[in-house]
Amino acid sequence: MDSCETGKTAGIIIIGNEILSGKVQDSNSFFLVSELRALGVNVLRISVIPDDIAVIGREAALFSRSFDYVFTSGGVGPTHDDLTMEGIAGGFGVPMMQHPSLETRFRRRYGEKLNEAILKMALVPEGADVVDFDDNSFPLVFFRNIYVFPGIPRYLREKFLLVRERFRTACFFLTRIFLNAEESEIAALLNQIVAAYPETSFGSYPIMDNPEYRIIITAEARDRGQRDAAVDKLLGLLPKQIVVRVE
Repeated sequence: MDSCETGKTAGIIIIGNEILSGKVQDSNSFFLVSELRALGVNVLRISVIPDDIAVIGREAALFSRSFDYVFTSGGVGPTHDDLTMEGIAGGFGVPMMQHPSLETRFRRRYGEKLNEAILKMALVPEGADVVDFDDNSFPLVFFRNIYVFPGIPRYLREKFLLVRERFRTACFFLTRIFLNAEESEIAALLNQIVAAYPETSFGSYPIMDNPEYRIIITAEARDRGQRDAAVDKLLGLLPKQIVVRVE
């Protein structure tokens, strides 16, 4: 396939005071961006917000209007600070409801040990649905175009990999050029190519403490021919002695 349709867009909302206070390092946004990019989904914004019902609601509603897909991470457990579901409900002006399939699952799983904290995890915004994985893992809740993932990285990754193909929409063609040079030495040439090939997206990333190369230039497009033409032109202009390799 030499060209791709215009892909979908996405926004990611990372929810948790622990992220904003530095108690926990976020790795979920990096994982989601990497996976979505490979699926052809263009992530346009990442937001990190506190465990605050009003803030969650405003951000969820804004992202839902702005992007094709929204992915949230965090705030879906049984404790007092797990407020994502309630926040989403408030942002869209809908009540919370006990989702029947979630309630049934919890009653079957916990039996006499079932308590209010566990049942709290069956509360979702009215109109929400679930992706049931037909095993013992917790289903994935989604509301409109918002997919609500847990904050624990292992669980988020496991669940995303089970549903990732539903988000595949397009593709990107990517080339990386490794250079042994300073950015100032190649900036003018790169700017020339950027202006001449607007359908190809270029990035320039300085690399520190690497004896082999000092810059990675990326060239990315939805059309292979446009990408190849831009890369060939750039390589023709760059001094050959600074080009370490092309991938």
